[in-house]
Amino acid sequence: MAGTINKVILIGNLGDDVKMHYFDDQNCVGRFPIATSESYTNKQTGEKVTNTDWHNIVVRNGLAKVCEKYLSKGDKVYVEGKLKNRQWEQDGVKRYSTEVQVNEMTMLSTKKNADMANNPQENKTASAKPEQPKSVVKEEENDDLPF
Repeated sequence: MAGTINKVILIGNLGDDVKMHYFDDQNCVGRFPIATSESYTNKQTGEKVTNTDWHNIVVRNGLAKVCEKYLSKGDKVYVEGKLKNRQWEQDGVKRYSTEVQVNEMTMLSTKKNADMANNPQENKTASAKPEQPKSVVKEEENDDLPF
């Protein structure tokens, strides 16, 4: 293989609300953690074991604004991007971080949708639209089709 690839795909739940940072030139960055979990049954004890991994997510500009507006803690999302390692020094100690720089995101479920499903009265009010007349399509009597 001649080239290299740096691609990450995650489906997980937000561990916190999106934290935004705005710059002077209208650019912005949003950050939030995503939890991914895997479960299995321990063969020796029969106990169900769940392992959770946390991933630091970074979104920029337009995508960051969408995330800030629509996502909140607990929402399930699909993200696609690349890994980026950062290092800095704080109080004389070197710090390291691995982040997922996201370029594509899909909201799979939001708490707002779940709230609507759990409260049908609110759901009726929110989605009440005047009925539109249904169009009627009449089948032609003289059809040239052989079947």
